[in-house]
Amino acid sequence: MTEISSKQKRIVEYIRNFWENHGYPPTVRDIAKGCSVSSTSVVDYNLKSLEKLGYIRRHSGVSRGIELFNRVSHNTVSVPVLGVIAAGEPIPVPEADTWDETSSAETIALTNDITKGRKGIYALRVKGQSMIDALINDGDIVLLQNTDAVENGDTVAVWLKEEKETTLKKVYSEGDRVRLQPANSQMKPFYSKPENVEIQGKVIAVIRQTAR
Repeated sequence: MTEISSKQKRIVEYIRNFWENHGYPPTVRDIAKGCSVSSTSVVDYNLKSLEKLGYIRRHSGVSRGIELFNRVSHNTVSVPVLGVIAAGEPIPVPEADTWDETSSAETIALTNDITKGRKGIYALRVKGQSMIDALINDGDIVLLQNTDAVENGDTVAVWLKEEKETTLKKVYSEGDRVRLQPANSQMKPFYSKPENVEIQGKVIAVIRQTAR
């Protein structure tokens, strides 16, 4: 490969170390802070150069869409980012095919350490503050496994059939009703009939976004 500058070497090494420590790539802001670069625009300029030179690959529109080529083929998997889910009041799901990973133009690269070979893994961006006590904040990305096999207390993506809405909550089966519990002491639980609740996936990991 073409020789790169000392700053670019530092950026590549930071990306590699971040991958090893977290299991997913850093954001531009992470790199700027971790490499003591003056601004995100300087980081972006160097990332574009590194991509042209074949050191990295970037996914447009994805905040953590940086892949090192020497990691892609061996240690990473691409997980689709299917949209936004509310961690607050339920919000409408735009289309049924939102849940179909083949319809997603966005992906996020993750190490096998996170996915552990599990199938049906997808990601959603979180909107709202109802899960903050579970350390899931507005703007974070949650990784979910597409399953309806859950236990009381699991954090799940729930499809409410009558309301045609989805939400992110802890779920509890209570006989003739299902309790959808926020992880926020300032918010009250939501109750629904079991036949109205469809589990779309169980949260298996959270990717926290850098504070702006």
